[in-house]
Amino acid sequence: AQLTYISGQKDTWDPFQLNPIGAEKERKRTCFQVAQYLVAVIIGLAVLTSAVVAKGALLVLSTLSSPTSMRTPREQQFYMLMLVFCLVCPNVLVFIKSLWRCAFKSFVKPNLRTMAFICAIECLVSLGTSVLVLVVMPQFDVLTNLFISGGVCIVSAILQIAFRLQRETWKIVFPLCSLILTVAGYCLLGIDYYVRVTSKVDRQSGDCYIYIGIGILSSLLISLCWWENPLQATNRMQVWCFMSYKISRKYEPKNMIHNKWLQAQQTLPLARFAFCAAACHWFGVVACKIHSVKMSFALPVCCTGPAVLLLGLILFITQAQELDGWPFSMLALEGVCMWSGFVTCTYYVWKIKVQRIERTSQLFVRRLYESAFIDLSLLLNTKMKVPRNCVIYLCATMWHETYDEMLKILTSMFRLDRYRGDPKEEHKDCFDFECHIYVDDAFMKEKGTDKRLVNSYVNDLIQVVIEVYRVFTNKEPDDVSIIETPYGGRLMFVMPEGNMLYVHLKDKSLIRNKKRWSQIMYLYYLLGYKGYIAKNPQKVLTHQLDLRRESMISLDGETFILPQYDNDNKRKFISDDNTYILALDGDTDFHPKAVILLVDRLRMYENVGAACGRIHPTGMGPMVWYQKFEYAVGHWLQKTAEHVFGSVLCSPGCFSLFRGSALMDDNVLKRYTTTASQAAEYVQYDQGEDRWLCTLLLQQGWRVEYNAASDAYTNSPQEFKEFYNQRRRWGPSTLANTLDLLHSGGETVKRNTSISRLYIFYQMFTVGSSILGPASVTLMIAGAFQFVFKIAGTLSIIIASVPPVFYIIICFVCKPNTQITIAAIMSVLYAFLMTASFFSIIGDMVMQETFLTPTGVFLISMAIMYMVTAILHPEEFGMIVYGLMYFICIPSGYLLLTIYSLVNMHIVSWGTRESNKGEGEAKKNHNVMCDRNCKLCCWDMKIQITQETEMLHQITSQFVNQAPPHPTSDQGTSQQTASNPENLVSPSVTQEPAVEDAKKLPTDKPDGYGTKNPKVAFNHIRYFLYSVHKTLKKICDNKDPVLLKLNSIQNGIKFHLKPFISWFQEEFLKKLTYANMKRNLQEQIRSSLRLRCEDDLREELVLMLTDTLNRELSDVGPEDVLEQTQLELLQNTLATQARHILKANNMKRLEKRVKLAIEKTLTAPQVQRLDENDFWIKLLDRYLTPIVDTKAHLEEVTRELKSLRNKAVFLYFIINVLWVVATFFLQAIGNDVISIKIPKYYTNGTLSGEVLKVGTDAQTVLLADICLMFLLSFAILLLIQFLAMLYHRVYTFIHVMSYRSSEKNYKEKLEVRIYLMFTEKRQNTEDIVIINNDKSLKTS
Repeated sequence: AQLTYISGQKDTWDPFQLNPIGAEKERKRTCFQVAQYLVAVIIGLAVLTSAVVAKGALLVLSTLSSPTSMRTPREQQFYMLMLVFCLVCPNVLVFIKSLWRCAFKSFVKPNLRTMAFICAIECLVSLGTSVLVLVVMPQFDVLTNLFISGGVCIVSAILQIAFRLQRETWKIVFPLCSLILTVAGYCLLGIDYYVRVTSKVDRQSGDCYIYIGIGILSSLLISLCWWENPLQATNRMQVWCFMSYKISRKYEPKNMIHNKWLQAQQTLPLARFAFCAAACHWFGVVACKIHSVKMSFALPVCCTGPAVLLLGLILFITQAQELDGWPFSMLALEGVCMWSGFVTCTYYVWKIKVQRIERTSQLFVRRLYESAFIDLSLLLNTKMKVPRNCVIYLCATMWHETYDEMLKILTSMFRLDRYRGDPKEEHKDCFDFECHIYVDDAFMKEKGTDKRLVNSYVNDLIQVVIEVYRVFTNKEPDDVSIIETPYGGRLMFVMPEGNMLYVHLKDKSLIRNKKRWSQIMYLYYLLGYKGYIAKNPQKVLTHQLDLRRESMISLDGETFILPQYDNDNKRKFISDDNTYILALDGDTDFHPKAVILLVDRLRMYENVGAACGRIHPTGMGPMVWYQKFEYAVGHWLQKTAEHVFGSVLCSPGCFSLFRGSALMDDNVLKRYTTTASQAAEYVQYDQGEDRWLCTLLLQQGWRVEYNAASDAYTNSPQEFKEFYNQRRRWGPSTLANTLDLLHSGGETVKRNTSISRLYIFYQMFTVGSSILGPASVTLMIAGAFQFVFKIAGTLSIIIASVPPVFYIIICFVCKPNTQITIAAIMSVLYAFLMTASFFSIIGDMVMQETFLTPTGVFLISMAIMYMVTAILHPEEFGMIVYGLMYFICIPSGYLLLTIYSLVNMHIVSWGTRESNKGEGEAKKNHNVMCDRNCKLCCWDMKIQITQETEMLHQITSQFVNQAPPHPTSDQGTSQQTASNPENLVSPSVTQEPAVEDAKKLPTDKPDGYGTKNPKVAFNHIRYFLYSVHKTLKKICDNKDPVLLKLNSIQNGIKFHLKPFISWFQEEFLKKLTYANMKRNLQEQIRSSLRLRCEDDLREELVLMLTDTLNRELSDVGPEDVLEQTQLELLQNTLATQARHILKANNMKRLEKRVKLAIEKTLTAPQVQRLDENDFWIKLLDRYLTPIVDTKAHLEEVTRELKSLRNKAVFLYFIINVLWVVATFFLQAIGNDVISIKIPKYYTNGTLSGEVLKVGTDAQTVLLADICLMFLLSFAILLLIQFLAMLYHRVYTFIHVMSYRSSEKNYKEKLEVRIYLMFTEKRQNTEDIVIINNDKSLKTS
């Protein structure tokens, strides 16, 4: 509260500001830069090496199978068979993948026409490949075989020319050169062999001409393989290519192959070729995913041919010397032509813009690679594509957040604004965004007046916006608009870089509050209304199309539309698939990197409806420590397993990105608007709205993903009570939604390609483990009793079962606060027991001299698994420290908390942030403008001036101006403020400067005000009463200037400003005080003139205009707000002074830019009229009308909730009791009947000869067999999740490397990008980029 008060009192003598953590510009970390370059080099070398080995192995195999080779016929047949295997290997891999998809996933069957067309093309390609590799290549030498395959790009070049795929006309030269060079290479090949035959070189016969013709024809057939790439780039055809097999020519040797030919030395070329071809393809995909296309993909693949040639010359230099000079030169020239034709045909790969971690199907046209031409197929198969732009709506819901929590979310939004930059310029990540904040319960009713005023939470929010704006720009907000809406109010801010920030203030008396209804509110507004208007602009009324404002002038002097309308205009060209909603909480802290990484996930797969990041809880204390490790384990293992095996079940609402088309799908948003009417609906719909929304997406066929590199931070409960109340909501909701998904599992599997029956079984196993959690923990506690106190197994189970039963009774008979208090006491006792058990287990292993026991193996394996997991998350390795806290709190988290959640299921209140500050006295004193204690003789007097008595405030100011010894001009009467709730404005004016009717008087109090001198105080009271009498008489005579102005409004139509609008006007008018104008003007000039050549001019303008400002406002106080006439006069004076300075420096072309800076400095907050009233009225009436339940309905719902609670508790109780009873009777039977004998090993690995018997006999080496079943099931589940985590970490590493390679560089530049804005038309300008190192330039 003290922090809020201080932040709101920004006076001249208090220039210091609170700089939030993370406001500084992000910098690239050196270690990540080094790692990125190292990974790129390693992958590039891997691509080159594997391609060279694969291509070399193919050439060797073709040479060994040649009839002219020194091999026997049987050997030639064997190598020919290996060539066949090499060709078929990629097809087998694709067939297996397709078979898996057909068995466990869903797919769309192609029609017969498409299937016939694809099969015909594949038959021709397979025929050409088989003939070229198996028939033609064995007839030629190694170098000819190396060069002849270069002609497979000829069809691709022809299609590029035919369809004019080049954006720039001159680039058609590349495919033309490719076609010419390839034809020239074929001609040189024929001439070369003609010379060989005629000159008897290399013992060539006349049959070679036939093989040359067959080879050229085969190359043409093979080049049909990549016919889809040019066509898909034209957007002229959409062919759904389904192929689970490829037809390949079968070659069977006539004779049986003897076993000696199957030796490892002869099969080595086969294994080397198959492995290296697959490795080259995989590394090439990785190179594109990490955004290293040039260095790690295009360059190595293009160098494969020359590298093989160089290696071949080194190995066969003696044979090359036997050839005459001219034929060899012809062969080399042929190779150069073929290689150059291939490179020029795939020139676009060097300039292609791929998204990070792009999906393989989006990188390459065909999933299949050609192993015989691995280097050629990689480049020719690369898609010609253009990155798609997207729009992101950041939607944060606030509910009683503190000042510090608001500071986090606003700082994060301004960071993203700085990262995105000017929305009128393109960004390398191809996205635009808007920020929307929805404040629940934003208004209060003042006692005594019943006026609707904003509460202290909104006050804190406005102060945070102003404070963060100052931190990022060192000035006040430039453009602020205030709007009254049917749901409350709205504030619009233009952020420093030009992006929009909207603050929606919800009045719970007009619209439903709470998070789910806020989500419905912004989803219908952003996806429904805005999406419709953007695509149907003709539906907008004519008077709404005047979207210009004189105070917003572009750098070339042309008036342009406001950013909010500019974003709506861009929306016309963006589909709903590329419209994203980033759901946030009011206390979320994130960096731009986190948002971009989530966008990558949705861009990668079109069936991904939502993506979530890694949530980090913040705070201090033992409860936060427990949650840190709990969140870490949940993300490290559980979410990764869900992501890998199927789909994430819950995307948390504090930081999740949703696809617009997914939310707009059938049975998603429409059903999300359902009002809970039954007990189960209250639990599923309102207690965990995020999980329910994800359940609807999954049931509709959308996938939810998890990105471990997208970090977000949110406040977690620090108190035991708050934590239990939070989990009381989450627990039943999680169970209800999971059971709902499992109940519809059969239908979900049919619709959702990411969810299989195996995944449904995995979730059933997980839910079963969760239900049996209390019983398993009880058995573990029984084992702890047995360890520590040496109690028999059956007796320990009975003792361990007493506390849970006792707590169940407590929860049924006591109030929630009492339940939580008792749970806290029991948690402490359980923690002592778990600590004792932990050290007892360690001591027992030391005494037994072995850890190969059930409990010992489990404990050590879990420790190793968690340690390895933490090592694989290096930035989160410190979370392992909180593992011990998590271990000793297991009984509290999995036993007591489960009982508390189930028994209190009938309580549907939020449980956290329920307090509403600002009520009572805080409400009454919210708009206090003056609160003074005066002393008159022995009388103590309290004088309080509030916003509702603004007229008296004006009178007081008049008295102060007239009272000696402070004579001032009689201007008090004309200085009416717009904060007066009785002021009126015309509704026909869409925007009206608040300065017109809002002038804030000086806040400096005259000497003696509040003094203890009785004479001075008495004079103040006397003059005060006299001024009241004088002003009231003036009002009665109807001579007040403001009233006269209002009476002159045409047609007598009056529109009353709401009190909260007046408060906002007064707050933002502080921008027009002398102190703030001086600072704002300096920063505006500096931000407008950033070029190095303008340094001297910039400083001269700052100095001279500041002097002019000081001179013109010499008689104005530092906290005085200027009148409109004063502002207009000051603007003309400053503009004239700036014009003279620019003319003297021959820089008159900059006049419009400087004029813009001056206008923005003197721009007042605007009061706008809402053009969306019809939409909001209908939306409120249909979905968001406040719910008013009758007393009978509430009693019925309460009864149903208690009935549901009783059923759930009974079911849980029965299942867990059965589990405990089964274990109890197994213990009672004895280890002689049922036991497991385990050989005992010492720590050095030697066998002791004794036997570890898992039983109850005290004479045997005994270790907690009562929880053996729990340990085994838990261990299996953890092992599955651990393997999924390993798989997930590989792709997370690739994603992180891809982002680091394209991260925005925030280094200061001596000169920035210049648009020659001094010409009349921006279309004719050219970009001049000059590197700048001026550290003194402070950009926003």
